[in-house]
Amino acid sequence: MGLILYSLLTCPFALAQSEKPNILFIVVDDLRPELKCFGVSQIKSPNIDKLAAKGLVFNRAYCNVPTCGASRASLLSGARPTRQRFITYNTKKDIDLPEVVSLPMHFKNNGYRTISNGKVYHHVDDDNKAWNEIWRPKGNGLDYQLEKNLREVSEGKRGLAFESATVDDMAYFDGKIANKGITDLKKLKNSKQPFFLALGFKKPHLPFNAPKKYWNIYKREDIDLPESYFQPESTPKKAFHKYGELRNYSSIPKNGHLNHELAKKLIHGYYACVSYVDAQIGKVLNELERLGLAENTIVVLWGDHGWNLGEHMLWCKHSTFETSLHAPLILKVPGKTKGISTKVITEYIDIYPSLCDLADIEKPSHLEGESFVSVIETGKRVKNFAISKFKDAVTLIRDDLFYTEWTDNKGKAYNRMLFDHSVDPLELDNLAEKEAYKSIMPKLARELRQKWGANFLKE
Repeated sequence: MGLILYSLLTCPFALAQSEKPNILFIVVDDLRPELKCFGVSQIKSPNIDKLAAKGLVFNRAYCNVPTCGASRASLLSGARPTRQRFITYNTKKDIDLPEVVSLPMHFKNNGYRTISNGKVYHHVDDDNKAWNEIWRPKGNGLDYQLEKNLREVSEGKRGLAFESATVDDMAYFDGKIANKGITDLKKLKNSKQPFFLALGFKKPHLPFNAPKKYWNIYKREDIDLPESYFQPESTPKKAFHKYGELRNYSSIPKNGHLNHELAKKLIHGYYACVSYVDAQIGKVLNELERLGLAENTIVVLWGDHGWNLGEHMLWCKHSTFETSLHAPLILKVPGKTKGISTKVITEYIDIYPSLCDLADIEKPSHLEGESFVSVIETGKRVKNFAISKFKDAVTLIRDDLFYTEWTDNKGKAYNRMLFDHSVDPLELDNLAEKEAYKSIMPKLARELRQKWGANFLKE
Protein backbone atom coordinates (compact mmCIF):
# COMPACT_ATOMS: atom_id res chain seq x y z
CA MET A 1 0.00 0.00 0.00
CA GLY A 2 2.81 2.36 0.92
CA LEU A 3 4.54 1.71 -2.42
CA ILE A 4 1.32 2.43 -4.36
CA LEU A 5 0.77 5.69 -2.44
CA TYR A 6 4.39 6.72 -3.05
CA SER A 7 3.99 6.06 -6.78
CA LEU A 8 0.89 8.22 -7.00
CA LEU A 9 2.56 11.06 -5.09
CA THR A 10 5.71 11.02 -7.18
CA CYS A 11 3.86 10.44 -10.48
CA PRO A 12 0.73 12.65 -10.26
CA PHE A 13 -0.42 11.70 -13.77
CA ALA A 14 -0.52 7.96 -13.12
CA LEU A 15 -4.29 7.90 -12.65
CA ALA A 16 -4.93 10.17 -15.61
CA GLN A 17 -2.83 7.96 -17.84
CA SER A 18 -4.90 4.91 -16.91
CA GLU A 19 -8.15 6.66 -17.83
CA LYS A 20 -9.64 7.36 -21.23
CA PRO A 21 -8.26 10.65 -22.58
CA ASN A 22 -10.61 13.58 -23.06
CA ILE A 23 -10.94 15.08 -26.53
CA LEU A 24 -11.05 18.84 -27.19
CA PHE A 25 -12.12 19.09 -30.82
CA ILE A 26 -11.65 22.60 -32.25
CA VAL A 27 -13.08 23.42 -35.67
CA VAL A 28 -12.26 26.75 -37.35
CA ASP A 29 -14.34 27.82 -40.36
CA ASP A 30 -12.37 28.78 -43.52
CA LEU A 31 -8.97 28.84 -41.79
CA ARG A 32 -5.96 28.72 -44.10
CA PRO A 33 -2.67 27.18 -42.91
CA GLU A 34 -1.21 30.68 -43.07
CA LEU A 35 0.15 30.88 -39.53
CA LYS A 36 3.60 31.11 -37.99
CA CYS A 37 3.50 27.45 -36.99
CA PHE A 38 3.07 26.62 -40.70
CA GLY A 39 6.03 28.82 -41.66
CA VAL A 40 4.08 31.93 -42.68
CA SER A 41 4.55 35.05 -40.60
CA GLN A 42 2.13 37.77 -41.67
CA ILE A 43 -0.85 36.66 -39.52
CA LYS A 44 -0.55 36.98 -35.74
CA SER A 45 -1.85 33.81 -34.08
CA PRO A 46 0.15 33.38 -30.85
CA ASN A 47 -2.30 31.00 -29.19
CA ILE A 48 -2.55 28.51 -32.05
CA ASP A 49 1.24 28.75 -32.38
CA LYS A 50 1.56 27.96 -28.66
CA LEU A 51 -0.60 24.86 -29.14
CA ALA A 52 1.57 23.85 -32.09
CA ALA A 53 4.68 24.23 -29.94
CA LYS A 54 3.37 21.34 -27.81
CA GLY A 55 1.75 19.40 -30.60
CA LEU A 56 2.25 17.85 -34.00
CA VAL A 57 1.72 20.14 -36.98
CA PHE A 58 0.59 18.46 -40.19
CA ASN A 59 2.11 20.57 -42.95
CA ARG A 60 0.39 18.55 -45.66
CA ALA A 61 -3.16 17.96 -44.46
CA TYR A 62 -5.95 18.16 -47.03
CA CYS A 63 -9.70 18.34 -46.77
CA ASN A 64 -11.70 15.83 -48.79
CA VAL A 65 -14.24 18.41 -49.98
CA PRO A 66 -13.55 22.18 -50.13
CA THR A 67 -16.94 23.37 -48.91
CA CYS A 68 -18.07 23.54 -45.30
CA GLY A 69 -21.09 21.25 -44.92
CA ALA A 70 -19.68 18.49 -47.10
CA SER A 71 -16.21 18.68 -45.55
CA ARG A 72 -17.56 18.37 -42.01
CA ALA A 73 -19.94 15.53 -42.89
CA SER A 74 -17.12 13.62 -44.58
CA LEU A 75 -14.65 14.08 -41.72
CA LEU A 76 -17.17 13.32 -38.97
CA SER A 77 -18.47 10.22 -40.76
CA GLY A 78 -14.99 9.03 -41.78
CA ALA A 79 -16.16 8.47 -45.37
CA ARG A 80 -15.07 9.91 -48.71
CA PRO A 81 -17.29 12.00 -50.95
CA THR A 82 -18.76 10.23 -53.97
CA ARG A 83 -20.34 11.58 -57.10
CA GLN A 84 -23.66 12.05 -55.28
CA ARG A 85 -22.54 12.22 -51.63
CA PHE A 86 -21.08 15.17 -49.71
CA ILE A 87 -21.42 17.75 -52.47
CA THR A 88 -22.38 21.21 -51.21
CA TYR A 89 -22.09 23.56 -48.24
CA ASN A 90 -25.63 22.56 -47.30
CA THR A 91 -24.83 18.86 -46.91
CA LYS A 92 -26.31 16.92 -43.99
CA LYS A 93 -24.70 13.72 -42.79
CA ASP A 94 -28.16 12.48 -41.74
CA ILE A 95 -29.31 12.67 -45.36
CA ASP A 96 -26.19 11.64 -47.27
CA LEU A 97 -24.93 8.86 -44.98
CA PRO A 98 -27.41 8.21 -42.16
CA GLU A 99 -26.52 4.57 -41.66
CA VAL A 100 -22.95 4.98 -40.40
CA VAL A 101 -21.86 5.79 -36.86
CA SER A 102 -20.27 9.23 -36.74
CA LEU A 103 -17.14 10.16 -34.79
CA PRO A 104 -19.02 11.83 -31.90
CA MET A 105 -21.62 9.03 -31.80
CA HIS A 106 -18.88 6.43 -31.64
CA PHE A 107 -17.26 8.19 -28.70
CA LYS A 108 -20.65 8.62 -27.03
CA ASN A 109 -21.30 4.89 -27.45
CA ASN A 110 -17.96 4.26 -25.77
CA GLY A 111 -18.77 6.17 -22.61
CA TYR A 112 -17.89 9.74 -23.53
CA ARG A 113 -19.98 12.80 -22.74
CA THR A 114 -20.29 14.60 -26.08
CA ILE A 115 -20.97 18.33 -26.40
CA SER A 116 -21.30 20.38 -29.59
CA ASN A 117 -20.84 24.14 -29.24
CA GLY A 118 -21.02 26.50 -32.20
CA LYS A 119 -20.72 25.33 -35.80
CA VAL A 120 -19.47 21.75 -35.71
CA TYR A 121 -21.78 20.29 -38.32
CA HIS A 122 -23.10 22.87 -40.78
CA HIS A 123 -26.66 22.25 -39.57
CA VAL A 124 -27.33 22.45 -35.85
CA ASP A 125 -29.75 19.50 -35.98
CA ASP A 126 -27.53 17.22 -38.07
CA ASP A 127 -26.52 13.95 -36.33
CA ASN A 128 -28.15 15.33 -33.18
CA LYS A 129 -28.33 11.94 -31.44
CA ALA A 130 -24.53 11.90 -31.34
CA TRP A 131 -24.45 14.67 -28.75
CA ASN A 132 -25.46 14.84 -25.11
CA GLU A 133 -25.69 18.61 -25.57
CA ILE A 134 -25.90 20.93 -28.59
CA TRP A 135 -25.57 24.71 -28.27
CA ARG A 136 -25.18 27.64 -30.62
CA PRO A 137 -25.20 31.34 -29.77
CA LYS A 138 -28.36 33.27 -30.53
CA GLY A 139 -28.37 36.29 -32.81
CA ASN A 140 -28.46 37.33 -36.46
CA GLY A 141 -26.74 34.67 -38.51
CA LEU A 142 -24.26 37.08 -40.08
CA ASP A 143 -23.13 38.29 -36.65
CA TYR A 144 -23.14 42.04 -37.41
CA GLN A 145 -22.83 44.72 -34.74
CA LEU A 146 -22.78 47.98 -36.70
CA GLU A 147 -26.08 49.70 -37.42
CA LYS A 148 -25.45 50.09 -41.17
CA ASN A 149 -25.05 46.33 -41.57
CA LEU A 150 -27.97 45.49 -39.30
CA ARG A 151 -30.13 47.89 -41.32
CA GLU A 152 -29.18 46.19 -44.59
CA VAL A 153 -30.03 42.78 -43.15
CA SER A 154 -33.40 44.10 -41.96
CA GLU A 155 -34.04 45.19 -45.57
CA GLY A 156 -33.37 41.69 -46.85
CA LYS A 157 -29.80 42.40 -47.97
CA ARG A 158 -26.58 40.67 -46.91
CA GLY A 159 -24.61 43.56 -45.46
CA LEU A 160 -20.96 44.43 -46.06
CA ALA A 161 -18.33 41.73 -46.41
CA PHE A 162 -16.40 43.16 -43.44
CA GLU A 163 -16.95 45.00 -40.20
CA SER A 164 -14.61 46.69 -37.72
CA ALA A 165 -16.57 47.54 -34.57
CA THR A 166 -15.44 49.04 -31.29
CA VAL A 167 -16.81 46.19 -29.20
CA ASP A 168 -15.38 43.59 -26.85
CA ASP A 169 -14.73 39.98 -27.83
CA MET A 170 -18.04 38.75 -26.43
CA ALA A 171 -20.03 40.85 -28.89
CA TYR A 172 -19.44 38.35 -31.69
CA PHE A 173 -20.32 34.66 -31.82
CA ASP A 174 -16.80 33.33 -31.34
CA GLY A 175 -16.39 35.15 -28.03
CA LYS A 176 -19.62 33.52 -26.84
CA ILE A 177 -18.52 30.10 -28.12
CA ALA A 178 -15.22 30.37 -26.23
CA ASN A 179 -17.07 31.41 -23.09
CA LYS A 180 -19.44 28.43 -23.38
CA GLY A 181 -16.45 26.12 -23.85
CA ILE A 182 -14.83 27.49 -20.70
CA THR A 183 -18.06 27.02 -18.75
CA ASP A 184 -18.29 23.44 -19.97
CA LEU A 185 -14.71 22.66 -19.00
CA LYS A 186 -15.40 23.82 -15.45
CA LYS A 187 -18.41 21.51 -15.27
CA LEU A 188 -16.61 18.60 -16.89
CA LYS A 189 -13.59 18.79 -14.59
CA ASN A 190 -15.33 16.79 -11.87
CA SER A 191 -17.22 14.44 -14.18
CA LYS A 192 -16.59 10.73 -13.92
CA GLN A 193 -17.00 10.46 -17.70
CA PRO A 194 -14.34 11.35 -20.26
CA PHE A 195 -15.52 14.11 -22.57
CA PHE A 196 -15.58 14.86 -26.28
CA LEU A 197 -16.01 18.63 -26.33
CA ALA A 198 -16.35 20.15 -29.80
CA LEU A 199 -16.04 23.90 -30.37
CA GLY A 200 -16.94 25.15 -33.83
CA PHE A 201 -15.67 28.71 -34.29
CA LYS A 202 -17.24 30.84 -37.03
CA LYS A 203 -14.37 33.09 -38.06
CA PRO A 204 -12.62 33.74 -40.35
CA HIS A 205 -15.72 32.88 -42.41
CA LEU A 206 -17.39 35.75 -44.26
CA PRO A 207 -18.37 38.40 -43.35
CA PHE A 208 -15.00 39.46 -41.97
CA ASN A 209 -16.34 40.89 -38.71
CA ALA A 210 -14.00 41.36 -35.77
CA PRO A 211 -13.48 43.87 -32.94
CA LYS A 212 -11.50 46.89 -34.13
CA LYS A 213 -8.50 46.06 -31.93
CA TYR A 214 -7.80 43.03 -34.13
CA TRP A 215 -7.99 45.12 -37.31
CA ASN A 216 -5.51 47.50 -35.69
CA ILE A 217 -2.90 44.75 -35.45
CA TYR A 218 -2.32 45.11 -39.19
CA LYS A 219 -1.53 48.00 -41.51
CA ARG A 220 -3.23 47.95 -44.89
CA GLU A 221 -0.13 49.37 -46.61
CA ASP A 222 1.87 46.33 -45.48
CA ILE A 223 -0.51 43.89 -47.16
CA ASP A 224 0.45 42.60 -50.60
CA LEU A 225 -1.65 40.80 -53.16
CA PRO A 226 -0.53 37.21 -53.80
CA GLU A 227 2.16 36.53 -56.35
CA SER A 228 -0.34 34.38 -58.25
CA TYR A 229 -2.89 37.19 -58.69
CA PHE A 230 -3.67 36.19 -62.27
CA GLN A 231 -5.19 33.26 -64.18
CA PRO A 232 -2.69 31.35 -66.36
CA GLU A 233 -3.71 30.47 -69.90
CA SER A 234 -2.64 26.83 -69.50
CA THR A 235 -5.13 26.21 -66.68
CA PRO A 236 -8.56 24.89 -67.74
CA LYS A 237 -11.24 27.58 -67.42
CA LYS A 238 -13.26 24.96 -65.55
CA ALA A 239 -10.81 25.32 -62.64
CA PHE A 240 -11.82 28.93 -61.99
CA HIS A 241 -15.06 30.23 -60.55
CA LYS A 242 -16.77 33.57 -59.99
CA TYR A 243 -16.65 33.41 -56.17
CA GLY A 244 -20.39 33.75 -55.87
CA GLU A 245 -20.25 33.34 -52.10
CA LEU A 246 -18.42 36.67 -51.77
CA ARG A 247 -20.63 38.44 -54.33
CA ASN A 248 -23.64 38.01 -52.03
CA TYR A 249 -22.30 40.86 -49.88
CA SER A 250 -22.76 44.58 -50.36
CA SER A 251 -19.88 46.58 -51.89
CA ILE A 252 -18.70 43.54 -53.89
CA PRO A 253 -19.18 43.97 -57.67
CA LYS A 254 -21.52 41.43 -59.26
CA ASN A 255 -19.14 40.83 -62.17
CA GLY A 256 -15.45 41.08 -62.95
CA HIS A 257 -12.41 40.90 -60.73
CA LEU A 258 -11.92 43.04 -57.63
CA ASN A 259 -9.87 46.20 -57.69
CA HIS A 260 -6.67 46.16 -55.66
CA GLU A 261 -7.97 48.42 -52.90
CA LEU A 262 -10.99 46.20 -52.21
CA ALA A 263 -8.86 43.05 -52.46
CA LYS A 264 -6.44 44.36 -49.82
CA LYS A 265 -9.32 45.36 -47.54
CA LEU A 266 -10.68 41.83 -47.70
CA ILE A 267 -7.26 40.36 -46.92
CA HIS A 268 -6.97 42.80 -44.01
CA GLY A 269 -10.37 41.68 -42.70
CA TYR A 270 -9.42 38.01 -43.02
CA TYR A 271 -6.23 38.58 -41.03
CA ALA A 272 -8.16 40.44 -38.33
CA CYS A 273 -10.66 37.60 -38.02
CA VAL A 274 -7.91 34.99 -37.68
CA SER A 275 -6.30 36.98 -34.87
CA TYR A 276 -9.71 37.36 -33.21
CA VAL A 277 -10.54 33.64 -33.30
CA ASP A 278 -6.98 32.84 -32.20
CA ALA A 279 -7.56 34.91 -29.06
CA GLN A 280 -10.78 33.00 -28.32
CA ILE A 281 -9.04 29.66 -28.78
CA GLY A 282 -6.33 30.87 -26.43
CA LYS A 283 -8.87 31.55 -23.69
CA VAL A 284 -10.16 27.99 -23.90
CA LEU A 285 -6.70 26.42 -23.97
CA ASN A 286 -5.60 28.54 -21.00
CA GLU A 287 -8.62 27.35 -19.02
CA LEU A 288 -7.86 23.75 -19.96
CA GLU A 289 -4.41 24.25 -18.43
CA ARG A 290 -5.68 26.14 -15.37
CA LEU A 291 -8.14 23.38 -14.53
CA GLY A 292 -5.46 20.70 -14.77
CA LEU A 293 -7.30 18.99 -17.63
CA ALA A 294 -4.57 19.44 -20.23
CA GLU A 295 -2.64 16.50 -18.77
CA ASN A 296 -5.27 14.05 -20.00
CA THR A 297 -6.86 15.87 -22.93
CA ILE A 298 -6.06 15.35 -26.59
CA VAL A 299 -6.50 18.59 -28.51
CA VAL A 300 -7.15 18.50 -32.23
CA LEU A 301 -7.52 21.76 -34.16
CA TRP A 302 -8.52 21.82 -37.81
CA GLY A 303 -9.96 24.15 -40.41
CA ASP A 304 -12.73 22.70 -42.54
CA HIS A 305 -10.89 23.56 -45.79
CA GLY A 306 -8.61 26.18 -47.29
CA TRP A 307 -9.61 29.59 -48.62
CA ASN A 308 -8.48 31.75 -51.52
CA LEU A 309 -7.30 35.30 -50.84
CA GLY A 310 -6.80 36.33 -54.45
CA GLU A 311 -4.66 33.40 -55.61
CA HIS A 312 -5.52 32.78 -59.28
CA MET A 313 -7.74 35.87 -58.78
CA LEU A 314 -10.11 33.66 -56.78
CA TRP A 315 -11.85 34.24 -53.47
CA CYS A 316 -13.49 31.75 -51.11
CA LYS A 317 -13.00 27.98 -51.59
CA HIS A 318 -14.84 25.74 -54.12
CA SER A 319 -11.87 24.72 -56.26
CA THR A 320 -9.21 22.02 -56.32
CA PHE A 321 -6.22 24.32 -56.17
CA GLU A 322 -3.84 23.86 -53.25
CA THR A 323 -5.21 26.99 -51.58
CA SER A 324 -8.68 25.45 -51.33
CA LEU A 325 -7.62 21.93 -50.36
CA HIS A 326 -4.68 22.53 -48.03
CA ALA A 327 -6.00 23.11 -44.51
CA PRO A 328 -4.53 23.37 -41.01
CA LEU A 329 -4.36 20.33 -38.74
CA ILE A 330 -2.66 20.39 -35.33
CA LEU A 331 -2.75 17.54 -32.83
CA LYS A 332 -1.60 17.70 -29.21
CA VAL A 333 -1.36 14.41 -27.33
CA PRO A 334 -0.12 14.75 -23.73
CA GLY A 335 3.25 13.11 -23.26
CA LYS A 336 3.55 12.15 -26.94
CA THR A 337 3.75 15.31 -29.07
CA LYS A 338 6.45 17.87 -28.43
CA GLY A 339 6.27 20.66 -30.98
CA ILE A 340 7.28 18.95 -34.19
CA SER A 341 5.91 19.07 -37.71
CA THR A 342 5.49 16.50 -40.43
CA LYS A 343 5.29 16.61 -44.21
CA VAL A 344 3.51 13.27 -44.34
CA ILE A 345 0.43 13.61 -46.56
CA THR A 346 -2.76 13.35 -44.52
CA GLU A 347 -6.41 13.64 -45.48
CA TYR A 348 -9.26 14.56 -43.20
CA ILE A 349 -10.92 11.16 -43.20
CA ASP A 350 -7.79 9.95 -41.37
CA ILE A 351 -8.76 11.91 -38.23
CA TYR A 352 -11.60 9.60 -37.14
CA PRO A 353 -9.53 6.37 -37.03
CA SER A 354 -6.60 8.22 -35.46
CA LEU A 355 -8.68 9.48 -32.54
CA CYS A 356 -10.02 5.96 -32.05
CA ASP A 357 -6.47 4.64 -31.79
CA LEU A 358 -5.41 7.39 -29.41
CA ALA A 359 -8.40 6.70 -27.15
CA ASP A 360 -7.95 2.93 -27.46
CA ILE A 361 -11.41 2.52 -28.98
CA GLU A 362 -12.17 -0.06 -31.65
CA LYS A 363 -12.53 1.46 -35.11
CA PRO A 364 -15.84 1.00 -36.99
CA SER A 365 -15.60 -1.09 -40.14
CA HIS A 366 -16.98 1.60 -42.47
CA LEU A 367 -14.01 3.98 -42.09
CA GLU A 368 -12.21 4.84 -45.33
CA GLY A 369 -9.30 6.72 -43.81
CA GLU A 370 -6.21 5.32 -42.11
CA SER A 371 -4.81 6.18 -38.68
CA PHE A 372 -1.81 8.50 -38.60
CA VAL A 373 -0.79 7.57 -35.04
CA SER A 374 2.42 6.03 -36.39
CA VAL A 375 3.53 9.56 -37.32
CA ILE A 376 3.43 10.46 -33.62
CA GLU A 377 5.39 7.37 -32.67
CA THR A 378 7.91 7.06 -35.51
CA GLY A 379 7.48 10.12 -37.73
CA LYS A 380 6.43 7.85 -40.63
CA ARG A 381 3.41 6.13 -42.12
CA VAL A 382 2.75 3.85 -45.08
CA LYS A 383 -0.06 5.90 -46.61
CA ASN A 384 1.27 8.75 -48.78
CA PHE A 385 -1.66 10.23 -50.68
CA ALA A 386 -4.86 12.23 -50.36
CA ILE A 387 -7.98 12.44 -52.53
CA SER A 388 -10.10 15.58 -52.70
CA LYS A 389 -13.20 16.25 -54.74
CA PHE A 390 -15.35 19.21 -55.70
CA LYS A 391 -18.29 18.60 -58.03
CA ASP A 392 -16.87 16.91 -61.17
CA ALA A 393 -13.24 17.56 -60.24
CA VAL A 394 -11.29 14.89 -58.34
CA THR A 395 -7.69 15.48 -57.26
CA LEU A 396 -4.97 12.98 -56.38
CA ILE A 397 -2.25 14.43 -54.16
CA ARG A 398 0.84 12.24 -54.19
CA ASP A 399 4.37 13.40 -53.40
CA ASP A 400 4.75 16.80 -55.12
CA LEU A 401 2.15 16.07 -57.80
CA PHE A 402 -1.40 17.45 -57.82
CA TYR A 403 -3.38 15.66 -60.50
CA THR A 404 -7.00 16.68 -61.20
CA GLU A 405 -9.57 15.17 -63.53
CA TRP A 406 -13.02 16.48 -64.36
CA THR A 407 -15.10 13.40 -65.12
CA ASP A 408 -18.59 12.71 -66.41
CA ASN A 409 -21.09 10.27 -64.91
CA LYS A 410 -19.36 7.36 -66.65
CA GLY A 411 -15.98 8.24 -65.19
CA LYS A 412 -14.57 9.60 -68.46
CA ALA A 413 -12.23 12.56 -68.05
CA TYR A 414 -13.12 15.67 -70.02
CA ASN A 415 -10.46 17.99 -68.55
CA ARG A 416 -7.16 17.46 -66.77
CA MET A 417 -4.78 19.50 -64.69
CA LEU A 418 -1.36 18.59 -63.30
CA PHE A 419 1.01 20.63 -61.17
CA ASP A 420 4.42 19.69 -59.85
CA HIS A 421 4.90 21.53 -56.56
CA SER A 422 8.63 20.81 -56.50
CA VAL A 423 9.07 23.37 -59.29
CA ASP A 424 5.70 25.18 -59.30
CA PRO A 425 4.25 25.57 -55.78
CA LEU A 426 1.97 28.41 -56.94
CA GLU A 427 0.31 26.15 -59.54
CA LEU A 428 0.86 28.42 -62.51
CA ASP A 429 1.97 25.90 -65.13
CA ASN A 430 -0.48 23.13 -66.04
CA LEU A 431 1.61 20.18 -67.20
CA ALA A 432 -1.24 17.92 -68.33
CA GLU A 433 -0.77 18.60 -72.04
CA LYS A 434 3.02 18.86 -72.05
CA GLU A 435 5.00 16.28 -73.99
CA ALA A 436 7.40 15.56 -71.12
CA TYR A 437 4.51 14.46 -68.89
CA LYS A 438 2.47 12.41 -71.37
CA SER A 439 3.88 9.11 -70.16
CA ILE A 440 2.95 9.75 -66.53
CA MET A 441 -0.62 10.91 -67.19
CA PRO A 442 -2.14 7.40 -67.70
CA LYS A 443 -0.38 6.21 -64.53
CA LEU A 444 -1.85 9.07 -62.51
CA ALA A 445 -5.31 8.42 -63.98
CA ARG A 446 -5.12 4.76 -62.96
CA GLU A 447 -3.82 5.62 -59.51
CA LEU A 448 -6.60 8.15 -58.97
CA ARG A 449 -9.24 5.53 -59.79
CA GLN A 450 -7.51 2.90 -57.67
CA LYS A 451 -7.19 5.18 -54.64
CA TRP A 452 -10.72 6.55 -54.86
CA GLY A 453 -11.89 2.99 -55.45
CA ALA A 454 -15.59 2.21 -55.66
CA ASN A 455 -16.38 5.85 -54.84
CA PHE A 456 -15.44 6.86 -58.38
CA LEU A 457 -18.86 6.09 -59.81
CA LYS A 458 -20.77 5.30 -56.63
CA GLU A 459 -24.12 7.01 -56.38
